[in-house]
Amino acid sequence: MAASRLPPGALSLKQFLRRQQVLRLYRQILRAIRDVPAEADRHYLKDWAREEFRRNKDATEEDAIRMMITQGNMQLQELQRTLKLAKS
Repeated sequence: MAASRLPPGALSLKQFLRRQQVLRLYRQILRAIRDVPAEADRHYLKDWAREEFRRNKDATEEDAIRMMITQGNMQLQELQRTLKLAKS
């Protein structure tokens, strides 16, 4: 078998795509938090999001990562629904 041209420690395609998915979710959450009217709540939610992502940054098990992404998407949708209701 031919030697890989990738440097050691390089991400596989699947890992790269999963990483992009996580970063996209993080950015979406931070963007949604910008719409929170109270500054104290915005600060709390931003700190919460940063801490959650930081706490799980070393996760490597594929199933666990997929589960965390699913939970993050559900929390993002809940935040967006709550903000939409607050504006009505």
